[in-house]
Amino acid sequence: MTLLRVENLAIDVARDGQSCRLVHDAHFSVDRGETLAIVGESGSGKSLTALAVMGLLGEGLSVSGGHILFDGEDLTTISARRHNDLRGSGIAMIFQEPMTSLNPVRSIERQLTEGMRLKNRLSRRAARARALELLTEVGISDPERRLKQYPHQLSGGMRQRVMIAIALSCEPELILADEPTTALDVTIQAQILSLTSRLCRDHGVGLVLITHNLGIVARHAQNVAVMYGGRVVERATARQLYRDPQHPYTQGLLASVPRLDLPRDTPLRPVPGAPPDPTVALPGCRFHPRCPKASDICAEQVPDFIAEGGHEVACWNSGIQKLKSKGAAA
Repeated sequence: MTLLRVENLAIDVARDGQSCRLVHDAHFSVDRGETLAIVGESGSGKSLTALAVMGLLGEGLSVSGGHILFDGEDLTTISARRHNDLRGSGIAMIFQEPMTSLNPVRSIERQLTEGMRLKNRLSRRAARARALELLTEVGISDPERRLKQYPHQLSGGMRQRVMIAIALSCEPELILADEPTTALDVTIQAQILSLTSRLCRDHGVGLVLITHNLGIVARHAQNVAVMYGGRVVERATARQLYRDPQHPYTQGLLASVPRLDLPRDTPLRPVPGAPPDPTVALPGCRFHPRCPKASDICAEQVPDFIAEGGHEVACWNSGIQKLKSKGAAA
């Protein structure tokens, strides 16, 4: 059953008295117990989309179109009070930097039990008992002592585990994890991602994993949405995406990270150029200035999504587009 469906989402920012579009017609969905990875470079609109789902867009930012359907309820039309009710108990978020997300002057116990006491109406004793259970579940040793400590007394990996425990504390149906392994070493990254995926799967929680690294997605996500320049440009299962990436941007991302299924001496090929300024309007496909396959139409018209076997891509020169065009001509 679909838990979250984002349809044609548009996000604008007010700048110098004018409105600039940062996210264009984003669309994807996630089911209960499923992990969806949203992948793209910095500035592609991943985090903005997550903040829109949470109802936490900053000043000057607004949802200007589309729908965000959570368990059938359109979050773009609900009141601020209803959105606040859903945060934590319906939708939770793991932010990318736990040192700045956790309050440095509050103990781990206070930060972990606050939501449970407010949302679940638990007593102090019951909330503390549940906090101990959660710290144990996320793999933190000596939870009694950790509850009394403050964020600066914990390592980066332990702080991120605390963030996961906080996200799970009010038993949400959906968790948004925004770059949950930022600034962690590779070993800890793998531990955190495995832990997050396992806990969400065990609890039947939908997980949206936001990352810029396609290399960490294959093991943890069932489905992937690739974003570039504020648009979703490709959607597929993780298996389809790795086996046969269709969009040149996705192909570039995969070519720029090491892969175990290729010879060790295979050279990495970074995507040339730089991402577009999100506040500058660009006609056609926003990737065309960097695209090795770009043709005249790419600079003139935004490509529509075209699908084959559940694999969807927005590109004028993809293999799916050429296959469909050949079939139509025949």
